[in-house]
Amino acid sequence: MLLLSGCSTVRLVYDNAETYLRWRAALYLDFEGAMAEELDERIAAFMAWHRAQALPKYAQIADEATRRFERRLQPADLVWGYDSIIAQARESLRAAAVQGAPLLDQLTPQQITHLERRLGEDNRRFQRENLRGSERERRRRRTERNVERLEDWVGRLSQAQLERVKQYSERAPLLDDLRDRDHKRIQAEFLAIVRAKEAKKRLPDWAANYDRGREPAYVAAVEASRKEYFAMALELDRSLSAQQRARAAGELRRYADDFRTLADERR
Repeated sequence: MLLLSGCSTVRLVYDNAETYLRWRAALYLDFEGAMAEELDERIAAFMAWHRAQALPKYAQIADEATRRFERRLQPADLVWGYDSIIAQARESLRAAAVQGAPLLDQLTPQQITHLERRLGEDNRRFQRENLRGSERERRRRRTERNVERLEDWVGRLSQAQLERVKQYSERAPLLDDLRDRDHKRIQAEFLAIVRAKEAKKRLPDWAANYDRGREPAYVAAVEASRKEYFAMALELDRSLSAQQRARAAGELRRYADDFRTLADERR
């Protein structure tokens, strides 16, 4: 959510999250009748948990991020931010797995085949969208994505700032080939759990530790990319104009307010 541009977008996405999750689940899980009804109940239970437990923590993180950003970023702030987001992701994945696991243990062989086919389609789509073109073209696309995300937060970047973003993209390793292999590793482990009818027993811990089986080359590449990104972020922070800093701080405050409002709406 923190990468979305504008708090109104967060509200729109969150208010329609249950509908979106049902639609996504229907693509992968060929449910009908009682199983479809149970899926709706479990999605509603997860969203109730998320609204009550996760959103207040998001608001606290956004408040703390605003405070740190306004006094200028230090390396420890970036580590804190990354660790905070990963911790929240793990917590939500575990909660989602607790809700979804009992249904997954009921899948028939035909439904599992349908799920596997959908995952294969995802892999082919990822390859089309991310592995096409030369290394130069892929680095150029990464630069464009990062510029777009940063300008959502701080407004138009200066030429020097644009060059620093480009420098990051040239220095940091490309991760998409490794991500592709890791996606397939995760999918294979997930399907093995489902076929063994052990989702209720194993899925929550597995989901919260999705990165436990990463190959060493991917772990090293992610760490190298993160270090390069942190270095870029610190330099950009020092170069921000007063207007850019005020805009980004305002966005963070709006996120915090929006998370609190969403958390309170259904209490």
